[in-house]
Amino acid sequence: MGDNPITRESGGFRGGAIPGCAGQPAFTLTSHEPSPIPVLLAVPHAGRLYPPALIGQLRNPGEASLRLEDRYVDLLASAVARETGAALLIAHAPRAMIDLNRAPDEMDWDMLRLGTPPGRQGERVSRRARSGLGLVPRRLAGMGELWRSRLDEAELEARLEGVHRPYHEAISGSLSALRTRWGAALLVDMHSMPPLGPRGPGEPAPEIVLGDRFGATCDGALCAAAFDELNRQRRIATHNRPYAGGYVLDRHAAPGRGIHAVQVEVCRSTYLDRRLAEPVEAMAAMVTSLVALVRRLAAETAALGRGAQLAQAAE
Repeated sequence: MGDNPITRESGGFRGGAIPGCAGQPAFTLTSHEPSPIPVLLAVPHAGRLYPPALIGQLRNPGEASLRLEDRYVDLLASAVARETGAALLIAHAPRAMIDLNRAPDEMDWDMLRLGTPPGRQGERVSRRARSGLGLVPRRLAGMGELWRSRLDEAELEARLEGVHRPYHEAISGSLSALRTRWGAALLVDMHSMPPLGPRGPGEPAPEIVLGDRFGATCDGALCAAAFDELNRQRRIATHNRPYAGGYVLDRHAAPGRGIHAVQVEVCRSTYLDRRLAEPVEAMAAMVTSLVALVRRLAAETAALGRGAQLAQAAE
C-alpha cells in the first residue's frame, strides 16, 4: 500500500496514518483466517482521533464533531463482528478531516488555499460538495462554515495518501480474499443517521435504511432477505430513501463478479441518549438485531457463492 502498508498488530491490522497524530493508524482491520462468513463490516464515519491542529481550525469543534460523526456506530459494528465472525474495518480518522464515503475529486475546490487546481478548471462540482459535504466537509446546516481558514493543498494530499487511499485498498483486499474463499463476498457499509420523520401520517419513523444504489450494488436476493429479517424482528426499515449509498458502494460493489455491497444506516435514537451523544442500554437490542441481520445476509451471500462456483465448474 505504498508508503502506508497494513501491518500486523495484536488484535488486528493497523494501516494508514493520520496526519498530525504521530503513530496513530488511520484504520484497524480485524479478520479471521479462515473467514467464518463472507462478510466485511466497514465503518468510515465514526473516527474520533482529532489532531490538535484540526481541532484548532474548527470554528465549533464540539458541535461539528458530534454532527459529522456516525456517533459510536463503531461500537455496534464491533459487537456484531465479535458475535458473527465478520471481518471488521474501522476508520479512526474523523470525517471532519476526510470523508471516506466521497470520491477523491468530490471536493469543493474553493476550500483550498490556491483555489481550483490547474486541470480542474471548469469541472462541475458534485451536488454533495456544493452542499458542504464533500471530500472535506465545509459547512453544516445551522452552523455555516466549519473552518477558520482555507486548506493547504499539501495537507489535502497528506490526508488522501495517509487515510483515504489505504482505507479503500484495505476494503478491496479484504473483499477479494473473501470472494476467493467463498465464491462471493458482501460489504456492509455501516453508518448512523439522525432521526427521520414518519413515512406517512400515523406511521412510525424508520429505524434502519438499507441502501443498494437502487439495485446496482448487490443481488436482489440479499435485499429481499434483509427486509424479511428486519420484518421478522418488527424493525421499521426503508429502502434507498433517503440514503441509497455513496462512493464506498460505487467503488467496491461488483455483483457480476461476486462482490456485493449494501449500506446500513441505523437511527441514532435507537442506541444513543436524547442528545444523540452517548450509548444507552438500548444499544444491546440493536446489536442483537444487527447480528441476526448479518447472519442472514452471510447465509445468502454464501449461497450465491456456491451457485457461482457450481456454474464455473459446469463450464
